[in-house]
Amino acid sequence: MYLRPDEVARVLEKAGFTMDVATPKAYGYRRGDNYVYVNREARMGRTALIIHPTLKERSQTLAEPASDMKTSDHYQHFPLYLGGDAQEHYGIPHGFSSRMALERYLTGLFGESA
Repeated sequence: MYLRPDEVARVLEKAGFTMDVATPKAYGYRRGDNYVYVNREARMGRTALIIHPTLKERSQTLAEPASDMKTSDHYQHFPLYLGGDAQEHYGIPHGFSSRMALERYLTGLFGESA
């Protein structure tokens, strides 16, 4: 069982991230120069947290991604995926089974909140 998107959003807010965009498919969160998305369509939570593709390698030491990538036209702060026909942006999806696991991941990837 994975954390649902609303639970991931609460952990992000507790970790100092601020929501700056909400669409039917995603919430965008910022903390300093760091940006992540919460995939609102991930009802089971397996792909609830979407990180920037440039963080993929560093992230792999902390948690295994749910899949290679997740595309959406709603991930405007992330690069365009050039391998498809649609103008969609992409990020790296993750799911977490507990708030503590997500908190550890966020601290490992982004450092402590100010």
